[in-house]
Amino acid sequence: MHFEILIEDASGKVLLEVLLPKIINNEYSRHTWRIINYKGVGRIPSNLHRSPDATNRFLLDQLPRLLRGYGKTYPEGAHDTAVIVVLDCDRKDCRILLSEMMAILNKCAPKPNILFRIAIEECEAWILGDRNAVKTAYPKANNQALNGYVQDSICGTWEILADAIFLGGSAILSKKPFFEIGKIKCEWAKQIGPFIDVEENLSTSFCKFRDGVRRLITEQNRQS
Repeated sequence: MHFEILIEDASGKVLLEVLLPKIINNEYSRHTWRIINYKGVGRIPSNLHRSPDATNRFLLDQLPRLLRGYGKTYPEGAHDTAVIVVLDCDRKDCRILLSEMMAILNKCAPKPNILFRIAIEECEAWILGDRNAVKTAYPKANNQALNGYVQDSICGTWEILADAIFLGGSAILSKKPFFEIGKIKCEWAKQIGPFIDVEENLSTSFCKFRDGVRRLITEQNRQS
């Protein structure tokens, strides 16, 4: 099976590149994937049929065009490719966000085989789902910051991770340019990702992503 994975930022791509082989496990050699990252989540356009600006690199802005294209190239039930869309809910209601993406999908004819997954609040929640991994990668991590985090809560997730492992915490990091914050998040994903136990991760939103990927593989195996 082949996976086309669309994710909103570079640090999420770095994290998934490490975690996907663990999720697929002994199925690893039988499957391929391509992870495409964007410059942010953006917003769903009011006109779903209007062609977006090609220079716009925000995921939701491009999603209607992307899903239409994937549906034509990899129609559901006729191809062994699945599209996975991963984005942060930030402070949005994840149920509303999911319903909006489903509305886009339902306008596609044909539809691609697709999986929508939402990190609550951000992909850093998936990292914080394994505190042992954080401590292994950063032995001097601030336990008070880690212990104060409520898993998958809307609380400023990346800032809590910064308070745990970045010198000066989020108060210092948040003053840096956006692109520099992104580079540091990529470094966190690169350093912590190899130690994350995908079976014991405490993030519910990560477990839904993991189980969704495995379900796609199981369904494909049944059809083969």
